[in-house]
Amino acid sequence: MTAPLTTPMTTHASSPTPSSPISPDTITLVVNGNPQTTTARTLAQWVEQQGQSANAVATALNGQFVPRALRAEQALAEGDTIVTFQPIEGG
Repeated sequence: MTAPLTTPMTTHASSPTPSSPISPDTITLVVNGNPQTTTARTLAQWVEQQGQSANAVATALNGQFVPRALRAEQALAEGDTIVTFQPIEGG
């Protein structure tokens, strides 16, 4: 009598597919024409994640200028477009 053949059970961690986000907490934005993933949920958080001083950059979201004072209130969503530029100073 022979023993039945058994296959050891293995589990495989599923890897993300190329079209799936890196993490459920990330969203993809278009920043100055280039796709970028982020965990930021507000424009203020995104600027901070870039390592820039809030005063060193001006921002527009989906074609609308967003003043520094309103960035913390400006929510980000999948596919939003951010444009950054040097603030104009002087008089």
